[in-house]
This record gives sequence, structure tokens and C-alpha cells, in this order.
Amino acid sequence: MAANRNTVSTQPPIGNIPRPRVLFIDHAGVLGGGQYSLLDIARHFASSCKVLLFADGPFRERLQQYGVSVEVLPAPRKVSGVSRQATLLQDLRAVAGVIHLARSVAKHARDYDLIYANGQKPMVVSAFVARLANKPLIWHLRDTLTVQFESRLHLWLATTLANLFVARVIANSKATAEAFVQSGGRADRVQTVYNGIDAASFRAVTPEQVASARLSLGLGSAPVIGAFGRLAPWKGQHVLLEAMPQLPGVHVLFVGDAIFGEDAYARKLREQAAALGVTDRAHFLGFRQDIPLLMSAVDMVVHTAVEAEPFGRVLVEGMLARKPVVATRGGGTPEIIETGVSGLLVPPSDVKTLVAAIGGLLADPASAQKLAEAGHAVALQRFSLEALLAGVTRQIDDVLARRR
Repeated sequence: MAANRNTVSTQPPIGNIPRPRVLFIDHAGVLGGGQYSLLDIARHFASSCKVLLFADGPFRERLQQYGVSVEVLPAPRKVSGVSRQATLLQDLRAVAGVIHLARSVAKHARDYDLIYANGQKPMVVSAFVARLANKPLIWHLRDTLTVQFESRLHLWLATTLANLFVARVIANSKATAEAFVQSGGRADRVQTVYNGIDAASFRAVTPEQVASARLSLGLGSAPVIGAFGRLAPWKGQHVLLEAMPQLPGVHVLFVGDAIFGEDAYARKLREQAAALGVTDRAHFLGFRQDIPLLMSAVDMVVHTAVEAEPFGRVLVEGMLARKPVVATRGGGTPEIIETGVSGLLVPPSDVKTLVAAIGGLLADPASAQKLAEAGHAVALQRFSLEALLAGVTRQIDDVLARRR
């Protein structure tokens, strides 16, 4: 999930015990959901880790800001340009670049106890690194491995490499873990560790700041929906736009940008808003770092993915902001929200049901507040930063113990 946010932990690494030496690998220079999660994990191991990135950008700057050792090893264009639906020819053209990149990473890996690949593309490169450097490899799987998202060749490649070279797969939800196994991955290699988010940045938001934010955005007392996340077709912002004419007077903040090449979709959203006559109520804010404040300034958080969301980090953030959350049912979202108890789940691409859910909450503030409070309690209990760090540390320690 790739929302533009500033909800990374403000806490120092937990404890004073020596940390395993971990080499984290990520392909992105931009800040998406997976990168924000890795930022928290890397900070926890800051005294004994290094992060290698295959592209430069804001992610490198943020890691350095928090005292994490980081280095950029630019991936060859034929490697960085491979999409999840790439053809066999495109994959073959990338092989030489993958091997070259793996050899460069292996030189760094020899100084560390373990390699930690944050995502699928880093795992493919790291599989060769693990073999070259003779180091155990953990793959933090943050994507749903299905034919809806991946070519069959990529599904086969990912599961085959994982079965051969990955010591442990950390899945960000049970749904993600199940998809891995159904695609051919070994069930005994995968463990679920939910994403966790620091609640401190949400607690720090004051009513005065909220009032000022609404004033600066020209929202007044109008009902406001927040749609947080990168602009991408499968994230379904177009579905929410389609619902807006049936929600008169309701404003929507679209917070996020096209960060993985979905610029054409971002343009289409603005064209759609104009065609529907809702330009004055659809606010495209782009990349923002004040997500806790903006979430606190809306009346509810709505997430309208048209495909199964692997986890749904933005849902937890909305819950931490004490806002009722409406989300698409599928993937990991039912593991976060119990519909009617801690939020509402709706079918994907179902505009009629979406409008009914949003309208019902706006018309019944007491019920909306009840959902928000229940969601807040769930987020604190099940999706805390401490739980994430404890789970990741446990998996690293277990892999190293088995290695010894």
C-alpha cells in the first residue's frame, strides 16, 4: 500500500541488547507503504544494519534523517523497468542486469548475518545474493501473488526462488500468506506478521490544528471523506469519484500521488471529476507528510480498492485517528475490520453499496463514533509498532538460530 504519510515511529530502537547484523534490500526510492514499514524496522536495527536501495529518492533521505545507514546501488534500467506483468522477453533481457546487481550486493552482504528483502523485486535479486554470499534470506512479502496482479511466469519464478533460497517468508496478512502457498510456495516457510503503526503521531494532533487544516483547505463545516493512498487503478479512487454525485455536499480529499508510473491514471481521475461536475468537491492534495493531521480533519476514511488489498495500512491509520473506516472487502481487510463492529466493509466496485455505507454513517454520527472507537481499540491492540517489531525480531532470531 503506498500512501504518502508521515506516521513513522518517533521512538528510538527498543532495548539495548546487541542486534543481529541485517542487510535490508529495497528497490524503491519513493515512499510507499512498504517503505514506511521498513523504515520503522530498520530504525529498530539501526545500530547494526544497513539498507541498500536500487533507486535514489525521498526514501533514502528519510532513512538518513533517522540515522539509518543507507547506500544506493542503482539497478540497471532493464531491471528497474520490469513490471509485475512483464513478458518473457522483458524478463530475459533483465537477467544479465539482475546477476550484475546481485554480485554488487553480495560484496556488502558478506559483512552481515542475514539478508532481508523488502518486496518481490528485491527478493529475486537477493536470492542470487544469498547463494553467492552464503547468507540466510528473509523475504517480507507485501503483495498478493495471484494472476490478477502477476504474470504466471512471475508467480512461478517468485515461488520457485523462495522455495529454493528463502529461509523465511514474512507475510503482512494471512491472505497474503495463503496466496503465496496457493501459488506454489512452501507453507512451512511462511509466517504472518501484521504491519504495525506508531500511534504517537495521531495522539499529538490537537483540535486547534484540525480546525486550522480544515480552514486552509476551505472545507468549512462540510462533511469530508479522506481517501489516502497512492493513485493507482487497482486502488479504485475512480469508484469513489463515481459515488460523489450521489453524495451531494460531501467533499473528498484524495491524498497521495502516482508514484509507480500511474501518471495516466492520475490524469484520468481529474478528468473524471470534471466530467462528473464534482471538481469543486474533489480535492487532489498530492504527496503529503501530515497524514495524521489530515486524517484527524476528515469525518471518515474510505478505501475503495477494486482488487484484494494485501494488508491495508491506511485502514489502521484511519482507526488510530479515531475515524470510522469504510473499505473494500477482500485480501487482508477482513483481518483488520470486523464489519459493523470496527468499521464497514463493502464489495469492490459496488458504488450503490458504497454510497449507502457513507451516507448511513454521515446521517448517524453516534453509530459512526461507535465504529471509530471500536476501530481505535483494535488498532492499538493488534496493529501496534511494538507488535510489528517483536514479530520481525522473532523471525530474524529464529532464522539465525536455525542457521547456527
